[in-house]
Amino acid sequence: MDELTEGLAGYVRAVAQQVGVPPEGTEYEVSDTVTAYLALAEGTERDLMLVWSDVHGWSIAVETAPFEAPVVLAHLGHPLVPPPRVVARFVADVLAGRCGGVEPTAKGNRQALAIRLRPYA
Repeated sequence: MDELTEGLAGYVRAVAQQVGVPPEGTEYEVSDTVTAYLALAEGTERDLMLVWSDVHGWSIAVETAPFEAPVVLAHLGHPLVPPPRVVARFVADVLAGRCGGVEPTAKGNRQALAIRLRPYA
């Protein structure tokens, strides 16, 4: 496992723990993009998810049909790799209706991302 993948895996585990998502409710991938997914709420008409990418940072979205893009409810914004407790507060605020949409984070380079994720490896 390379440094970026190892760091992302640890970061996703740390965020999931803070948000209360079990390991089986998480996914991450390092390919042409770097992404993560955490299942937030299920059982309603549409499921909520917490998603992260190296392009937009953290967002909360509503899952749609399998081949449709999810509907983003809110973006956390800068920094690209906030502490897990900040992500948990963002989730709580959005679910309580206290947080609106922030502009998505701009894409950075992978080397800088690997350095930011290094503490979680």
